[in-house]
Amino acid sequence: MTRAVEIVDEYGQRRTLRIPAERPLTVYVDKRELITLMTLGAHPEWLVLGYLRNQRLIQSVHEIESITVDWDVGAAAVRTRHGLADIEDRTARRVVTTGCGQGSVFGGLMDEVERIRLNPDARLRQSELYGILRVIREQDSVYKQAGSVHGCALFRGDELLLFVEDVGRHNAVDTIAGWMALQGEDVARGDDKVFYTTGRLTSEMIIKSAQMGVPIVVSRSGTTQMGLEVAERLGLCAIGRATHTRFLCYTHAHRLVWDTPPP
Repeated sequence: MTRAVEIVDEYGQRRTLRIPAERPLTVYVDKRELITLMTLGAHPEWLVLGYLRNQRLIQSVHEIESITVDWDVGAAAVRTRHGLADIEDRTARRVVTTGCGQGSVFGGLMDEVERIRLNPDARLRQSELYGILRVIREQDSVYKQAGSVHGCALFRGDELLLFVEDVGRHNAVDTIAGWMALQGEDVARGDDKVFYTTGRLTSEMIIKSAQMGVPIVVSRSGTTQMGLEVAERLGLCAIGRATHTRFLCYTHAHRLVWDTPPP
């Protein structure tokens, strides 16, 4: 997922370092071109599946017959079992998002928010939050080698279930959503999970987390006004600026169990 390049540093000396190997992946659904995603390409099938779910184009993995990726032509061919109903109307309206590289989502961001119901009993211990941040710090990553990527992770308590990196945080969360869809019911349900991202908590990131059923989101970065407002409406606990033993809880702090005061 990285490649070596030669650069000139501030001393005028040439040296070699590694950078992320971004590449385009054009998604076709039943032979209809849908979108081109810029990605590292580590888990393209999960990415495509999660993208379709988070765009609300499919409701279940069972609607998909196959996903075939061909990197020689940079394409992912999705074959559905019965086609996607009203796909022309559902993809006609695009919203340019704050995603890296200017992502886009189909339809209104808020269209289905009111129907999302998150587990009201989900809680995260402060000690588990510190455990999550420790696991992320110790994670071997493309970022440590080359920088210029976002990382996202799915936890149960402070147990790491999946860590994904990509050039954009939306790709990373979509990849996690695709992976969850292929797992058993215990993992596919997000109501006892915690989502972590290195990116900021914008409205679309909050909505994607909620669509996965995840009631607690942690970010190394901060939040936006709309992200905060959506989290408030959904009952989602949004935690930002989280590094080492520092964090800010923006919404629904009742989901935190304060069991470990910071040093």
